[in-house]
Amino acid sequence: MAKRDFYEILGVNRDASDDDIKKAYRKLAMKFHPDRNPDNPKAEEHFKEAKEAYEILSDSQKRTAYDQYGHAGVDPQSGVGGGAGMGGFTDAFSDIFGDIFGGGGRGGGSRSSVYRGADLRYNLDITLEEAARGTETRIRIPTMAECEICHGSGAKKGSEPKTCPTCAGHGQVRMQQGFFSIQQTCPKCHGTGRYIPDPCAPCSGSGRVKQHKTLSVKIPSGIDEGDRIRLTGEGELGVNGGPPGDLYVQIHLKPHAVFQRDHDDLHCEMPVSFASAALGGEIEIPTLDGVARLKVPSETQTGKIFRLRGKGIKGVRSIGHGDLLCHVVIETPVNLTDRQRELLKEFEEISQGNAQHHNPRAQGWMDRVKDFFSA
Repeated sequence: MAKRDFYEILGVNRDASDDDIKKAYRKLAMKFHPDRNPDNPKAEEHFKEAKEAYEILSDSQKRTAYDQYGHAGVDPQSGVGGGAGMGGFTDAFSDIFGDIFGGGGRGGGSRSSVYRGADLRYNLDITLEEAARGTETRIRIPTMAECEICHGSGAKKGSEPKTCPTCAGHGQVRMQQGFFSIQQTCPKCHGTGRYIPDPCAPCSGSGRVKQHKTLSVKIPSGIDEGDRIRLTGEGELGVNGGPPGDLYVQIHLKPHAVFQRDHDDLHCEMPVSFASAALGGEIEIPTLDGVARLKVPSETQTGKIFRLRGKGIKGVRSIGHGDLLCHVVIETPVNLTDRQRELLKEFEEISQGNAQHHNPRAQGWMDRVKDFFSA
């Protein structure tokens, strides 16, 4: 019976982070643990299946092998890796993964390891308008490219790498300590089985040089803070002909002068004059699509929220637009003239005769304060 895909077992995407994989495994382990399901034999099967998937995907080296070769890449009996022989666990481990990534057998020859390049991250700051409508921008990033002089070999022009004399090209050396024999990576060639006697000057024998490249990035409409855009194959160059990694563009929204975003909704403060709040009126409200008119009813209090439906943002995965929520802030007048002060004093004197009727919230608060101190 064919094994299920490990990513499918854990219910995660193939680009899932280590934290996502760990969370998914913990959830399944809690659900299918045999102690929690004593009468369900299938639960134990699911538990073992999830455990095996986690053991592979939580190990970066095993995960890389699985991504490239599938189940055969992590199965020592599949024939993709070398046999364990009598060399013990260390030999078996190194043979399986050494052969998977391009190494030769134990009979000698090059064990040059092929590795996928590392993934990179680029932080991109965009405006709220760009996030809402989508845009296309260009970014310039540092990268490691194949040296044009040695074509990635690391050897000086006219020369070539030679078989490592320390490990005889195996990439591994055996250390004998009493009855114990330990096999480890060759310190001279670092496991490649070859060394460079005359290194290439421009790349110092690494086969790669630092460069900058300019990439075009399409920003989809509705993208939000923390979202990522993956540019496949634009990450770090692979080792010894391995595939390059990916570049993840991390989105960050610049602070906006008017709006604050909450997923698909927008929030803004709406200053209203004392007279307009008391008497009511119509005011203009800015939106991402222009100006909208909003009717403010009389006796509006500070903190009141008006919702303009469909004036928010349509998220990347959303069906419709969010809303614009306007938070009323009653503005106290400043720089008063003498005449304005006289009118306000007259208004206050008139209102004091019936405070309960004109200022119910203030009067109610004062009553609660009196009750507190008299208790």
